[in-house]
Amino acid sequence: MFIDSHCHLNFPEFKTDLNTTIERAKDIGIDTMVTICTKLEEFSEVLAIAEANDQVFCSVGVHPHHVEECEQATFENLLKLAKSKCVIGFGETGLDFYYQNSSRLSQETSFRAHIAASRSSGFPVIVHSRNADEDTIRILRDEYRIGPFSGVIHCFSSGLELANVAIELGFYISISGIITFKTADILRDIVSFLPIERLLIETDSPYLAPVPNRGKRNEPAFVLHIAKKVAELKKVELFELGRITSENFHQLFKRVKSRNVV
Repeated sequence: MFIDSHCHLNFPEFKTDLNTTIERAKDIGIDTMVTICTKLEEFSEVLAIAEANDQVFCSVGVHPHHVEECEQATFENLLKLAKSKCVIGFGETGLDFYYQNSSRLSQETSFRAHIAASRSSGFPVIVHSRNADEDTIRILRDEYRIGPFSGVIHCFSSGLELANVAIELGFYISISGIITFKTADILRDIVSFLPIERLLIETDSPYLAPVPNRGKRNEPAFVLHIAKKVAELKKVELFELGRITSENFHQLFKRVKSRNVV
């Protein structure tokens, strides 16, 4: 059993073969996928994919790239949109100071709104952080002093300090196909150090296809290659890694178990 904790199944790359993509993942043991919202304007199609597939859940949120070009993610509208049992978290949100498609202030305002919704609802916040470790740490600590909340640093490629602070606050760290890249020695060293009970795996598809599929469209089935590399680093059997990361996922995303409860 393996879980792709972060993918983007509503993106154009999957328009022509979404159903076969999902089936291909299921056929090799990927029994749960989370399709992540990046714009509130696209939430209805993200939700429709989850509602049409028992193995797929979703989030609601606005990616930091889009906070100035799209509908604002407020505490109120995030909670309103999260009523479906298919919605299990808020995001992806966070900070991206690499591209800076949105101002730092607007990214921070949006990030804090997602955290407030997470704190109020108990659903995790799904955090994107690129070239922004210091500010991500500052905001997480500031907000945690207001009141606890849960979450995951997705597609982790940051430094050890952010990883340690996230774990200190009870967060999880999600590992993507970057872990298989030739240039990712520092990331592999960090993942080797992190506690396995705080790790998740994800594809972030259609991006970041892992070795041996570099250059191809990424998809949930490829999470198996990520799992193999993480299992190698943590010195456990592949299916033990699948069991542990799946248990971690269910500890974080507790709403998953309630989807089919009347």
